[in-house]
Amino acid sequence: MKSAVENLNPTRVKLTIEVPAEELQPYVDTALKQIGDQIQVPGFRRGKVPARIIEQRVGRGAVVQEAVNEALPQYFSDAVEEHDLSPIGEPNVEVTEVPLEAGQQLVFTVEVDVRPEITLPDYDGLEVTVDPITVEDADVDERLELLRARFATQTPVERPVENGDLVTIDLRAEIDGEEIDSVTGVSYEVGEGNMLPGMDEALLGMSVGESKDFVAPLAGGEHEGKDADCTVTVGAVKVRELPEVDDDFAQLASEFDTVEELTADLRSGVEQNKKFEQGIQARDKVLELLLEKTEVPVPESIVEAEIHSHLEGEGRLEDDEHRAEVDESTRKALRTQFILDKLAEVEEVEVGQNELIEYLIMQAQQYNMDPNQFAQLLDQQGQVPSIMSEVARRKALAAVLDKAKIVDTDGNEIDIDDLVPNEGEDAEVEGDVEIVEEAVVVEETIEVTEADASDDADATDEAVADKA
Repeated sequence: MKSAVENLNPTRVKLTIEVPAEELQPYVDTALKQIGDQIQVPGFRRGKVPARIIEQRVGRGAVVQEAVNEALPQYFSDAVEEHDLSPIGEPNVEVTEVPLEAGQQLVFTVEVDVRPEITLPDYDGLEVTVDPITVEDADVDERLELLRARFATQTPVERPVENGDLVTIDLRAEIDGEEIDSVTGVSYEVGEGNMLPGMDEALLGMSVGESKDFVAPLAGGEHEGKDADCTVTVGAVKVRELPEVDDDFAQLASEFDTVEELTADLRSGVEQNKKFEQGIQARDKVLELLLEKTEVPVPESIVEAEIHSHLEGEGRLEDDEHRAEVDESTRKALRTQFILDKLAEVEEVEVGQNELIEYLIMQAQQYNMDPNQFAQLLDQQGQVPSIMSEVARRKALAAVLDKAKIVDTDGNEIDIDDLVPNEGEDAEVEGDVEIVEEAVVVEETIEVTEADASDDADATDEAVADKA
């Protein structure tokens, strides 16, 4: 096999691949056997039909086409490896010559986007400025009020509904006299506004046992967006009574004996949270500096495909203003990914099993899912390699952040090690690690990653076969 590469632009190449007929012959033999196993020729047992008879029956072209379809991904993969390319996106394959007669060879071209070559700036000692940490009494009071709410009691009242009351309601919705949905015994805090529009206004002033009608658009289901005639009935009215802030409350709500100790702990928690936010700010600013200092071309076809998919999903293909917004965000996301991937390569980042598990746990918590089930779902969807890449990117950015100089606007230099979550949060994650380690995905992930980290190349190989 011979191959040549032509750079069409910084993110797209054209490969020309030539395969002599004799090199393609094993694929032709395999094609003949597969076709022979499928056809029935009088006088021959199935699978024992001579090659010349098969070619007479189905045609030389059909046999060669079958062989070419099987061979293209492997030859494309070999050419990619030979020229040290990193293909991404959908390839455009064109077969220009097939060996139908003696002396002919297989010739095909593949145009495909590739990861751009990136020259990273000197990132050792990048300086970023962040906001200083200030812990206000109001911040501590807010946490204290949240804690009081957790230990609040609910007391029934015999009066009309007021804003902030906790009510138990029955709710019914119908369209053109046909019931669409109904629920009973639902708890709701009046004023939250997280159910049907207009329901809060309907509830105000109602008494237990009273019903009231209102019209509201439905938020989901096959009738989403349609106006429905709704009826709400009040079953109970309660008020939330917060406990007094005293030593008894401190002992009830925490491991502390006094309000002073509890308040000090809350203040410490606020400070730690502010430090964490400071770390996030430093990380984002470091990334912005890298984006400013690094020239990163992006594949136009991938940008266009992403924009189209995004707008089509939202039903906004004709929205030019939104298209411009999506275009900008897509380009930035791609540039960020390419930079972090290059950093991971330069820093020789490796992703350990525990790091993968911790990331899966955090993601599962965001989706309110069991970590084990979340991990298995990702495995079933084939998302494991992309998750591994994401963890590697995070580690790469953390490596740059660790080398950066971080100063707040007051001129104080900040140690990045002080901006990590507290030990309690780490312990919580570690406690879930043992659960997720039992997930099948963990074992499979490590095998996949060690065997082949180039998931983009694999996907492109498959696409080559489809295009052929």
